[in-house]
Amino acid sequence: MIDLPSRKDSNTPLYLQIAKSLRRQIDDGEFATGEALPSERDLCEMTGASRVTIRKAVDQLIGEGLLLRRQGSGTFVSERIEMPATYLGGFTDDALARGQEPGSIWLVRSYAHPTREEAATLKISIASSVARLGRVRLSGGEPLAIEHAIIPEPLLPPIREIGDSLYKALESKGNRPKLGRQKVRASLASPTEAGLLSIQENSEVLRIERVTWLDDGTMIEFTRSAYRGDRYEFVTDIR
Repeated sequence: MIDLPSRKDSNTPLYLQIAKSLRRQIDDGEFATGEALPSERDLCEMTGASRVTIRKAVDQLIGEGLLLRRQGSGTFVSERIEMPATYLGGFTDDALARGQEPGSIWLVRSYAHPTREEAATLKISIASSVARLGRVRLSGGEPLAIEHAIIPEPLLPPIREIGDSLYKALESKGNRPKLGRQKVRASLASPTEAGLLSIQENSEVLRIERVTWLDDGTMIEFTRSAYRGDRYEFVTDIR
């Protein structure tokens, strides 16, 4: 059941009351991660609200990242993805480990000269050639991150041959990163980022800057990413 205060005694719109009640039940574990929400018809019967009101309540929680809608399947409680902050792996590896199908929507895939910052970070000449690889990363068809990677051209196969896994492409040339450093900070999604990630403008995102290299110190990768803050948590074991 959806517990609601008396409408006569509340100045809060009904859809927000329903969203609050659903949010509490999700937080209390009454709806488990990955569990389907009751249908709109069932929620209408539980609350006595119209279908339009129920849809607004559900859309509110989808915008907050607590729920996700799968076309033709229903609405489900979103999964929180825990990423070990000390593991040097790629998006594709993580998606496959969770039993999800990785995917990409390419935004840019081209060769160019590095900026001064990129050249200094990768320890290469500004006259050299780098691959610019920008894409939206998908897991199970859901957009979860925006990734912009800069890689020295000689370290990669032809960019049109790069599939979902950048690290697999690097590995095919014997250049899979062995060591790295990354910084994570909280931020808000820009209008463009929100559109690409199917989230509301100014939603929380985690901005990640990663640099990786080989055992001999050869710099491999300079990547900046924006991960959905409603879906990701970075976890570190401490002693």
